[in-house]
Amino acid sequence: MCRSIPHILAGIITMVGFTAMAGCARNPILPQEAPARHKIVYGLTLQPSGFDPHIHSSAELGIPLRQVYDTLVYRNPETREFTPGLAESWTISPDGLIYTFYLRRGVTFHDGTPFNADAVGANLERITDPEIGSQRAVFMLGPYIGHEIVDEYTIRLLLAEPFSPLLDSLSQVYLGIASPTAFKALSRDRYQFHQVGTGPFRFIEYVPGDRLVIRRNPDYAWAPAHYQAVLGNSVDEVEFRFFTESPASRAVALESGHVQIMGELLPTDARVLTANSDVRIVPVPVAGQPLQFIMNTTRFPTDDIRVRQAVLFGTNREAIIDSIFQRFSPAAWGPLSANSPFYDRGVRGAYAYDPGRARTLLENAGFADSDNNGIFDLGGAELELDVIVPPWGLIPEVSQLLQSQWRTIGVKANLIPVPSRNVLVETVNQGEYNLVAFYSFGIDPVLLNDYFLSSGSLNWSRVANTELDALLIEGARQADLQTRWGIYSQVQRLIMTEALILPIRDYVNLNGISARLNGLTFDAYGWFPNLNNLTEG
Repeated sequence: MCRSIPHILAGIITMVGFTAMAGCARNPILPQEAPARHKIVYGLTLQPSGFDPHIHSSAELGIPLRQVYDTLVYRNPETREFTPGLAESWTISPDGLIYTFYLRRGVTFHDGTPFNADAVGANLERITDPEIGSQRAVFMLGPYIGHEIVDEYTIRLLLAEPFSPLLDSLSQVYLGIASPTAFKALSRDRYQFHQVGTGPFRFIEYVPGDRLVIRRNPDYAWAPAHYQAVLGNSVDEVEFRFFTESPASRAVALESGHVQIMGELLPTDARVLTANSDVRIVPVPVAGQPLQFIMNTTRFPTDDIRVRQAVLFGTNREAIIDSIFQRFSPAAWGPLSANSPFYDRGVRGAYAYDPGRARTLLENAGFADSDNNGIFDLGGAELELDVIVPPWGLIPEVSQLLQSQWRTIGVKANLIPVPSRNVLVETVNQGEYNLVAFYSFGIDPVLLNDYFLSSGSLNWSRVANTELDALLIEGARQADLQTRWGIYSQVQRLIMTEALILPIRDYVNLNGISARLNGLTFDAYGWFPNLNNLTEG
């Protein structure tokens, strides 16, 4: 039976209307099961606009759905090497245009539908269907142009050109394999409430703004190598609850026992909780980009490389790490975080804090404090930087500290808060900014292409560098690992030589977990937990 909805959710339910009510029911596709014996509550810190991984792009959706869906391949959480998933093995043609997957037999979806090559093909067709409107998964396929069913358990993926990140893409939940029976029986919008995969947990119910429930799949017998055998005290039901209003409420819910796992704790709260014997803090480095401020190279005054370099030298990263991130996060030095593959250690220490050098660079660019008010000016106009500030990841707090630090080198920062990603994009598109905070997570460095290719969808630095373009294009095509290392080393150094970004801190997800739980680990991307191995007591 659907539980009563708290009064504070009435507005949410009114807005989502029938769609929300559609989610207020147990998944009718799945069989009834005995009550759970080892149930926990997991706190989520974001309410995504949708939970279908083929359609939506939020990282938050992967926390529950990584347990519901298997993928063709996995990355080993320790080595990050690709390992078998729903595909037992695979081959890549010498020209890099054909990926052949030999699929695991004896696998069934949670609704009893058999898994085979036709099921994989149906998923690819769904993801690439323009009417589905995939926000992420379709782009992760790169130059995919189609597939061929060789036999019941063999499928070929065809590419228009080589695309080295394809296996990485196929290992992520956004390309998880769903039951064709389920998504064909339900509308595009209704499927997110009744999702069906082959993973270790079944999707039981989803009530927007309230809860999402998954329960262990008793028939799961095709686990990847890093999944452990189920024990008598293995957690068998997880209820995800949303904690979106106040970051401080996350620690309170954890300490009170209302939740047993909570991600994205505030660093100050995590520091306090380290003294609580009932709670363990699990810091998980997240691969990808650091918290960074992208500099607009086409707008005055950041169109001058000397100003961009001055901003870098005038930023005291260590002070930010100390005061805001409580030393849980390391300082960042380049466009990739230090725990990311292909990270170039040669960028470490570049633009170390040196306010004197920052002021000298600004003077060389023609700026002077002509009216002795502490702010440099040029031709009577003060040196001002407009900074777009989104609300997540403690970016507002970082921006306020930057504003204070930059004032000591004679730079005035105007902070422009934006409430959401959509408003951020709209503001960027207007072009009236000098810096904007944004970042992406991932293991394969191809994510840099979106930011630094001249044609990149997130090229908010407005950079148009033919050398950088050539390197990024070849990096996505190149199959040889050592060659790719060399390419992305050059990419990182060129980005920092041109001072296209101000990196602040490598991202670390601070998780709190009840001390009575054991076996919590995270996947190779550092964001999605492996709840299959979680035990109680």
